[in-house]
Amino acid sequence: MKQSVIAIAVFVLVAAPLPALAAQGPFFSLKNTDFVVLVGFLLFAGILLYFRIPGILGKLLDKRAEGIRAELEEARKLREEAQAILASYERKLKEVEKQAEELVEAAREEGELMAREAKEDLRESIARRMRAAEEQIDAARAAAVREVRDTAVGVAVSAARDVLAKQMDATRSGKLIDEGIKEAAAKLH
Repeated sequence: MKQSVIAIAVFVLVAAPLPALAAQGPFFSLKNTDFVVLVGFLLFAGILLYFRIPGILGKLLDKRAEGIRAELEEARKLREEAQAILASYERKLKEVEKQAEELVEAAREEGELMAREAKEDLRESIARRMRAAEEQIDAARAAAVREVRDTAVGVAVSAARDVLAKQMDATRSGKLIDEGIKEAAAKLH
């Protein structure tokens, strides 16, 4: 390689001034620019062939082509792997989507079941509260009736006492009281 650089440098130094020296004249003269260019080209081609530059360039190009082929093969393999991975992920994505749909459907069904159960529980709770309220109303009604009776009895007893006190004497009143106590005792037991 070092020799080829030296040869090219010598050629440039020797052949560079030749076209300037060429002017007019016969073809095989150094004064003819066409001839000088031809000679320079042939010298250049000869130097290239002498140092086997076309072979070296061919080897370099073959090596580069082999590297490119290897890179293309590697790229093809990587592409196939990427496609396989993509297909795998797409399958997994479909499976996950299917599982998500199943989960949503299960959640929907469970939600509907819970809603039905909640409605039934609410109905039962309302029915229990209604029964309890009715029982409280019945108890309050019974207590009110009992209170009214007790008050009426108290008022009647009080009125009867006042009437009897005015109409009764001591012996007759004692006899009536004894009879009333006996009657009350018989009714209470």
